[in-house]
Amino acid sequence: MRTNKRTVWFLTLLSLVAVISIFYINKKAPMPFDGISIFGDADNPAEVIEKVTGKDQQQPVFAESYLFENMRMEVRNERSQMQDQLTSKLNAAEDSESKNEVFDEMAKLVKQESAESLLEMQIIALGYTDAFVRAEGKDVNVTVLSEDGFSAKQADEIVFLVRSNWENATVSVDFKGES
Repeated sequence: MRTNKRTVWFLTLLSLVAVISIFYINKKAPMPFDGISIFGDADNPAEVIEKVTGKDQQQPVFAESYLFENMRMEVRNERSQMQDQLTSKLNAAEDSESKNEVFDEMAKLVKQESAESLLEMQIIALGYTDAFVRAEGKDVNVTVLSEDGFSAKQADEIVFLVRSNWENATVSVDFKGES
C-alpha cells in the first residue's frame, strides 16, 4: 500500500491535535506555578529560619569577582571604541593598501581578544575561581582570584602557561582573594 508523504503528515498532525484537545478538555483547573508548592505540602508551607553566629559568618568572594567583571567591561569598551575608529578609517580609506592595513589591525585586535579569553579559560581550568588577562604589546598582566591563597609555584605555572601562548611576553601575575 502506497501512501503519500503529505497524507502521513496530515494524519500525524490531526492525531496530535486530537490528543492535545482531549488533554485540555479533561483537565480540571489550571494550577498556578509556584516553585515551592511543587516540592512541599500545600497545607504546611515551609518556613525559612536563619541563625547566623559570629563564627559561622563567611565573607563571600563576590566583591573581587565583580571587580573582574568591571575590568572586563572597561576592556570591552576600549576595544569597541578602537573597533569604531578602525571602521571609520576603513570607510574613509580610498586605496586598497590602506584598507588592507585597517583589516590587518582589526584582525590583530580580534586575535588578541580571543587569545586573552582563551588564557582566562585555561587559568580557570587550573582550579582558580576567576582570572583576568590583559595584553598590551609585550606586557601581559594576569590577575587571578584564588580562595586558597597563592605560592611562587602557582605563579610560575601561570607564567609558563602565558609564555606558551605569547613567546616573548613580559608577564606579571597578581593574586586577589584569600591569602
